[in-house]
Amino acid sequence: MRRVLALPLLILLLAGCSAVTPVEAPVAPSPVVPTTIAPSPAAAGHAPAKSFGVATRTLRFQRGDRKLPTTVYYPKSSGHFPVVVFGHGLTGSPTGYAELLRRWAAAGFVIAAPAFPHTSAGAAKVDVMDVLNQPADVSAVLDGLTALPGSDPLRKILDLKAVAAAGHSAGGITTVGVFSAQPRDPRFTAGIVLAGNSLGVGQTFTGTPAPMLFVHADKDPVVPAYTDRAVFDALSWPRAFLRLTGEGHSSPYVSRRDPQFSVVSSTTVDFLRWALYRDSSARARLLRVRGLDAHL
Repeated sequence: MRRVLALPLLILLLAGCSAVTPVEAPVAPSPVVPTTIAPSPAAAGHAPAKSFGVATRTLRFQRGDRKLPTTVYYPKSSGHFPVVVFGHGLTGSPTGYAELLRRWAAAGFVIAAPAFPHTSAGAAKVDVMDVLNQPADVSAVLDGLTALPGSDPLRKILDLKAVAAAGHSAGGITTVGVFSAQPRDPRFTAGIVLAGNSLGVGQTFTGTPAPMLFVHADKDPVVPAYTDRAVFDALSWPRAFLRLTGEGHSSPYVSRRDPQFSVVSSTTVDFLRWALYRDSSARARLLRVRGLDAHL
């Protein structure tokens, strides 16, 4: 992947990428002890047809001295559901994206959304460049979910053989970092980048190809769409780029009152259904989405 964003410009672009709603009060961390993924049913070609009720829970993870309080949105149902680890934008919070993340959970996914230690609304000191450390935080959150006791009701519903990374703005940059890390975490097999781009330091995507969805408004005033499009164009994996019209940087992803929220919601849900459940009918719907450049 070619270099698409110099670091000084990255700092300027990220300065306005926050979503609304402050982070919840920090909670005391508990150590993460990685364990082997327990066997669970692989996604078998059919995503759930019904909409589930959604529950939330806060888990306390950390990586070294990096506290990662994580809000989890999950279906109120038995069964096994794919997992999505979601990263917020600069000075944002997991709860700022509740509208979208609840839609994903209602469609049959478990969403784990950490508050990053130095880029969240609750950070004592915001450090823009700490985004470079966040891909490893995403992996640590997945470690934490894996390490939950087998008796834990949440652990019982996790399908840890079907896992995606996703994020908005700085969280989207974090998601790109997950797939260009050296070494890459092979547990993540799909990604969604909302109004993001590359880390800006010349990383290339590594490892087994993973489907990627990019969503960006064509007149985004914070992160120019061409920087995200450059990542998409340089990528040879299965991929799609949804071009939104107008200037929205955060509202299409955080507010159902935004006229484009429903498009973002339905397209991202169908992408996850296809990428994690291998649902061919979801792929067919994706190919009919207006403004979607698909290479799936």
